[in-house]
Amino acid sequence: MFRHGLRTAELIALKWSYVDLKEGYIEIHRVKHGHNTTHPLREIELRALHQLKRNYPESSYIFVSERKTPIATRTIRHIIARAGKLAEIPFPVHPHQLRHGCGYYLASRGHDTRAIQDYLGHKNIHHTVRYTQISPTRFESFWQD
Repeated sequence: MFRHGLRTAELIALKWSYVDLKEGYIEIHRVKHGHNTTHPLREIELRALHQLKRNYPESSYIFVSERKTPIATRTIRHIIARAGKLAEIPFPVHPHQLRHGCGYYLASRGHDTRAIQDYLGHKNIHHTVRYTQISPTRFESFWQD
């Protein structure tokens, strides 16, 4: 969720037909009328996806429940909240915070706002600008000593 800035609904809807395990890409089908994007997959993600494919070969969805149906929104919320507690984060953790965290992380690394907009599938750049407003790294190239 974090690396690709996924909403819960986008994670749940991921299908194997969206993944190219040989070339290392995944199609992200955005909800809320956002722009669909294709993201590269890192080696650790490819290994995890290969394992999931071996464990659930008959499923068209990537993330499934024990009943082999798409995982539920409530289950995702529970997993993320539990991970937050185990990590001793002092406030309740919600899945959408991972999406925002992705945006803030990319902005803090100095990535172009327009590129972040495309990566997160935002239709309107105003939704993306919020990630750059608190990033002091945007000023680093202003002055050369």
